[in-house]
Amino acid sequence: MSVSAGTRTHLVDLTPLKQSPAFARLWAGNTIAGIGSQMTVVAVGLHIFDMTSSTFAVAMVGTVALLPMVFAGLYGGMLADAFDRRKVALASAIVAWLSTAAIAGSAWLSVDVLWPYYLFTALNAAAATVMGTSRNAILPRLLPRELLPAASALTGMSMGLMITVGPALAGVLVAGVGFTWTYTIDVVLFTAAFLGIFTLPAIVPEGERHKPGLDSVRSGLAFLRTAPNIRMSFIVDIIAMTFGRPHALFPAVGALIIGGGPVAVGLLTASGALGTMVSSLFSGRVGQVRWHGRAIGWAIAAYGACVLGFGVVLAVANTGWIHPITESMDAANLPALILACLLLAGSGAADNVSSIFRTTMMQTAVPDNMRGRLQGIFTVVVTGGPRVGDFYIGVVAAFAALWIAPVLGGALIVALIALLMRFNAGFRHYDALNPTP
Repeated sequence: MSVSAGTRTHLVDLTPLKQSPAFARLWAGNTIAGIGSQMTVVAVGLHIFDMTSSTFAVAMVGTVALLPMVFAGLYGGMLADAFDRRKVALASAIVAWLSTAAIAGSAWLSVDVLWPYYLFTALNAAAATVMGTSRNAILPRLLPRELLPAASALTGMSMGLMITVGPALAGVLVAGVGFTWTYTIDVVLFTAAFLGIFTLPAIVPEGERHKPGLDSVRSGLAFLRTAPNIRMSFIVDIIAMTFGRPHALFPAVGALIIGGGPVAVGLLTASGALGTMVSSLFSGRVGQVRWHGRAIGWAIAAYGACVLGFGVVLAVANTGWIHPITESMDAANLPALILACLLLAGSGAADNVSSIFRTTMMQTAVPDNMRGRLQGIFTVVVTGGPRVGDFYIGVVAAFAALWIAPVLGGALIVALIALLMRFNAGFRHYDALNPTP
């Protein structure tokens, strides 16, 4: 039985873009700005590794941003439930743009200490968290409920474009024109985000509103205590992102294990997003899936298996039995690079399937006047989880071989998801025809 008649093709459903011009502009602006943002994410990692030759220092970029992101997600959710969500998104976009400009300015001034990059990256992450919280709380007001799964798939395609094109461009630009121009291009591209937000109508939360503060937090947490399906969607994503996020390893992998330097790092980073984009491209029937909890469980288990496989490839490549490694693509370990990219593409596809159904669950099961606060927690989970994962990778890599972290993490994901799905029948039987938090 399907949730809706939906599309009869497996290709992505473009109906949300056609039916809502406001959604289309927001989607396009966010995609263009996101390409630049992902360029900077990769460039900052390469820049810090270039200065320190330390995977731990690269991992700390995300770790330092974690606490500001947690605060921004929670407070941003309260703002989105108290004020016009368009204005909240616009204010946070301005802060994000200014912090991006500060990173570029630091590079142009040849700043060779780490703290400015940590500081401005953390500020940018916090502002982006508020912006994402507001934007995601806005979407259910722009589209009917039956189109939200298709909108989530389009958002996945957007993310795929960001992380496919952005990192690939970063690798080429860093190798070709250096860090300063790479950051500067992001400053220009980010201005597209303003177009999508400026043209939105005013979007004030429906129903009772709470001023930002402790009472608002208590109200949101009280609702979450009565929402076991939403809680479980948070828990399974935290597990996946904590133990299955090997991105902080990529600079060392490109320099020490597989070879290829910045270009290989860009390819590895882009591969996960390519999987995201391809899975979104063939997402035409996601609106017909009824049992969202089961779909999430299977998708995250597949994600863990791909991460484990990536670690195995690194373990084999680390033996150096094919040929010596250098940072030149001509001397890179191409068989290992291809296998690693395929497995990372698989992980990106699996994560996107999970994200489509988790996002739809959030947007349909949570009341509008609670959506900002719950979306804030959701955004903290989605964006903060990878930062915890960066810390996990950094710690394990500091004391063990680089391949240990993804092998151990992937195995833990598969085992923990199987255990949770076995003992949470309510989540396993979540019905999209009767969405309950």
